[in-house]
Amino acid sequence: MVLERWRPRWGLTTWRPFRELEDWQRQMEDFFGRPIWKPDGGEKAWMPAVDIFEKDDKFIVKAELPGMKEEDIDVSVVGDTLNIKGERKTESEVKDEDYYRCERSYGSFHRSIGLPSDVDPSKIEANYEDGVLEVSLPKLAEVKPKKVTVSARKRATKAA
Repeated sequence: MVLERWRPRWGLTTWRPFRELEDWQRQMEDFFGRPIWKPDGGEKAWMPAVDIFEKDDKFIVKAELPGMKEEDIDVSVVGDTLNIKGERKTESEVKDEDYYRCERSYGSFHRSIGLPSDVDPSKIEANYEDGVLEVSLPKLAEVKPKKVTVSARKRATKAA
C-alpha cells in the first residue's frame, strides 16, 4: 500500500467569476494593440486612428490627429519600429457654460508600428496638415519592383 500526503487544495482552482471577461479583454487588447478601456473608472483611452498602405516605391502611414499642434507631435524610428507620440491638450477653461456631457478626449498617446525590413530609415519624411499626419516610408532601392517587358518569339512554320 502506498501512502500519499494529503493536500487540501490539490486539484482545486480559485473561483474567478469574471475570468471569461478578463480573457476577452486581453484578446481584444492583443487584437487592437491598445487597451479597450482604462481600469480607473472605465473611460475610453484616446488613441488616434491610423491607416497604413503600400505604393510602388513607399509605404504610407496616415494618423488622424485633429486639433493638435505640430510641436505636440513626436515621430521617431527606433530599430524597425515607427513611434508616433503626442499630447492633445485641453482648451482654456470655460466658466460661462454648464456642461452636461463632454465627448472630446485629451491626453497623451503612443502608437508603435512595426516596419518592414525593406524601408530606408534615412529617407523617412513626416508632414502634418489639416489634422492628418502623413509619414512616408520609402523602400530601399534594391527592393523596389522592376518592370520587366515580355517579348514573344514567333515559331518558324514548317513548309509542307
